[in-house]
Amino acid sequence: MLTLLVLLGLTPVVPAHARAASAHIARISTPVAVLEDVEVRLDWPAGADTGALSLRARRVRADDLGYRWRDLRWTCPLKRGEQGRWRCDGEVSQAGGAPLRLAVAIDVAHTEARLAAGRSSLALSRNAATPDLTRVDLVQVPVSWAQALVAQAWADARLKAGRLDGRLELRVPETGPLQVSGPLRLGGLSLDTPDGTLAAEGVSAAMRLDYRQFPRQRLIALEGELRGGEMLAGNAYIALPATPVGVTVAAHRWPDGTWELPELSWDDGTALQVRGGLSLDPAMNLREATLQLRSEDLAPLQARYLSGWLGLAGLADLRMSGAMVADVDLRAGALHEIGMTLDEVDLRDGRDRFQLLGVSGHPVLSGTGRHDSTLGWRGGTLHGLPFGAAVFPLRSEGGEIALSRPVTVPALGGGLTFEALNLRPPRQERGLAFDFGLSVDNLDIGQLAAAMHWPAFQGNLSGRIPRVRYAEDRLDFDGTLTAHMFAGRVEVSGLSMERPFGTAPTLSADIVLEDLDLQALTGVFGFGEITGALDGHIRSLRLVDWSPQGFDADLHSDPQWRGRQRISQRAVQDLSSVGGGQGLGSSLQAQALKLFDDFGYRRIGIRCHLSEEVCRMDGLGSAGAGFIIVEGQGLPRLTVVGFNHRVDWPTLVKRLGDVTRGESKPVFQ
Repeated sequence: MLTLLVLLGLTPVVPAHARAASAHIARISTPVAVLEDVEVRLDWPAGADTGALSLRARRVRADDLGYRWRDLRWTCPLKRGEQGRWRCDGEVSQAGGAPLRLAVAIDVAHTEARLAAGRSSLALSRNAATPDLTRVDLVQVPVSWAQALVAQAWADARLKAGRLDGRLELRVPETGPLQVSGPLRLGGLSLDTPDGTLAAEGVSAAMRLDYRQFPRQRLIALEGELRGGEMLAGNAYIALPATPVGVTVAAHRWPDGTWELPELSWDDGTALQVRGGLSLDPAMNLREATLQLRSEDLAPLQARYLSGWLGLAGLADLRMSGAMVADVDLRAGALHEIGMTLDEVDLRDGRDRFQLLGVSGHPVLSGTGRHDSTLGWRGGTLHGLPFGAAVFPLRSEGGEIALSRPVTVPALGGGLTFEALNLRPPRQERGLAFDFGLSVDNLDIGQLAAAMHWPAFQGNLSGRIPRVRYAEDRLDFDGTLTAHMFAGRVEVSGLSMERPFGTAPTLSADIVLEDLDLQALTGVFGFGEITGALDGHIRSLRLVDWSPQGFDADLHSDPQWRGRQRISQRAVQDLSSVGGGQGLGSSLQAQALKLFDDFGYRRIGIRCHLSEEVCRMDGLGSAGAGFIIVEGQGLPRLTVVGFNHRVDWPTLVKRLGDVTRGESKPVFQ
């Protein structure tokens, strides 16, 4: 609509010296636009001081500004005022468009025009003394009126909502570039692109614009501030604060669609400052960049700038504090170097999965030659488990970063030794990937149990995992972890995790138990008392969001045990409750068995295959319709039999909880 207003203001008016006059003009060329197949008619009754002017143009083209219309019509009452000034005010319409109001005033030296729709208006003025200059005033102009002009520089942009106010100077010299410059105020801008990768909603701005259009390039300079609203660029989501954000952009667009931004600055106070320049290929992919990012206070970054990327990593609730400086250097679409300085940075997961405290150092990611650096922290926690201070010596080359030597992190009275670490940041279609080797040395299981709110286990955890691999949101562990506890050993192998940092993480593992002291184990769980040793396995264990979804478990007494094997009445009843069995038979037997505190047993065994929240139960062997859980030995001889072969998993978990809380009471019949 800006161009429409200009070209109509430049169109000559037929003088009204006759009762009726008409003209057909094949082509009218102005500095801004070309009108084709133009018809002008003037009707002026004899003795009247007002005539009727009508103008029709079959086609109107303003190629430099991107506008085209068909069947443009304008009808208005024409008046001649003082000093030879002509005025005409009437409705203008075009094919497929809503009618607008156009008022034009022309004399020998001046041309003034105003295009309006409701409270929105575009007004222009020209002076014959400066024929190449047109001044344009915008009042509450819908951004949709500028769609064609914006498309000249950004073809995919779709302007959806927003209002413009400002005063622009439009210069169309005989030689030299088309120029548009002046202050603009933008309110409530909403836009997007067809593929949805770029969008804005509710953005307000106060800017000074300088636009120049040459035959083979376009130059755009913007300087001012943004305030409020949201922007999306790929995975980058920006929620602008209510406080002003200073912006300076100088951009060149070349005929092949390449963008160069030699000057770029972003000033969000202590939260984020960006300085530098970059270039984009025709597909808007980053080709070159030399940028410095500085934050004196990281706390606002998560909500304002990082929520898109952090959400993809399952860290949408991450809280940050501290300070950071980062220097980014990309050349020919490839990493040259990224260097950071971190000063007392704290990272706290909103779901309390981890926290890193006092992160400091100067890590460098190099895409070319080797570069050595360091990164360390004062301490932190992982799922409530504390770990101590550590400093990591790093080396980087070829776009990867690695440990220079093994590093031990103090944890739970022992240590976690990272024997190796190789990290590959995301690049093009490839996501984040890393691998490391880990040794676990003498971790205190008592501290682990206390931190995880488990029963008061005692022992230590050791082992070595030669390699842990992370790629495509999955962690895989080679090797075996061994925990020495209850005078026996627990081995964990085949460990892997899906979505370890995302929603509903999934863990898979195989667990083997050997020679666990049953007396110590049942004492910790409050499961009556059993003497002897326990063997078994939990194969194909699968946890989703730390809740069991499937496994194949077989727990049984150690046949190689040579000590006493006794089971208390409380333990008999607890095993019966879990297995849905009958440990003490008839009333007469029960009364007699009350005389004994415990009983001898030959074997104990219970099995559970969990699938679809149903546990298929079994034991040592068949006993009619049931299965044997405890096979007695000696006198009195006691056998515990289970009869529920299919048990609802939530029900079984409740039974186990009741047992460990002492809520399962012996019942004699």
